[in-house]
Amino acid sequence: MNAWNKFWSWYESKILGSVILIAIIQFIQVPHMIWNADIMLETGIVSRVHPVIDWLLYGVDLIEIISIINVGMIMFALIKKRRASKKQSDVIEK
Repeated sequence: MNAWNKFWSWYESKILGSVILIAIIQFIQVPHMIWNADIMLETGIVSRVHPVIDWLLYGVDLIEIISIINVGMIMFALIKKRRASKKQSDVIEK
């Protein structure tokens, strides 16, 4: 088995963990959205209270990159698995 197939075999066994990671990243987005709305409305209730808080809440945008990559990998793994099972069922039918 080559390294690519070995990686996907390992990743497919970890899909639940990937979905949990995506869920956590999406839940982190909630305070970020509130903070962002506060900036847009210029109320200053949440935003511009402390520069470290602003920096952390702004940085949440960057963590979305992990979620986007992870969703792509999950979709690829599921499509690959579905194709493999379809090929196997076609072989059995013949």
